[in-house]
Amino acid sequence: MLVTRRNQDFMPTLFNELMNWNDTTYSTPRMNIMETKDNYKLELCIPGLTKEDVKLSIDAEGNLVVEMIKENKSEKKENKEEMRYLRHEFSVEHFRQTVMLPEDIHKEQISAKVENGILDIIIPKVTVEEKKQTMQTIEVC
Repeated sequence: MLVTRRNQDFMPTLFNELMNWNDTTYSTPRMNIMETKDNYKLELCIPGLTKEDVKLSIDAEGNLVVEMIKENKSEKKENKEEMRYLRHEFSVEHFRQTVMLPEDIHKEQISAKVENGILDIIIPKVTVEEKKQTMQTIEVC
């Protein structure tokens, strides 16, 4: 299983970060990839996020795409005094990670859950018996 990172807007992001033009932070969580006889398991460290903050999909090339968008909103407090920020770090965070999936898996049986700040993704493998069943013999006429 190969991991690739794709960020189509590298240059605009670089300029935005250097010039502080927006409040978007792009980051990639740490990932563990494990393999057992029956499946692959991915663990992503996403502290403070819920399942609503994470989107999993399979793209047109058959790769697993893990995306997160979370907006940290600061509460507006009513004060009679005018308040100005001396430092403002609440922002919108975003990441997108693409994982190239091997061919020996069940794409329709991929499952995921978020628990204690860890996103667990289980990718079941195709068994040897299932491979034999999908093999097709072609009769020569």
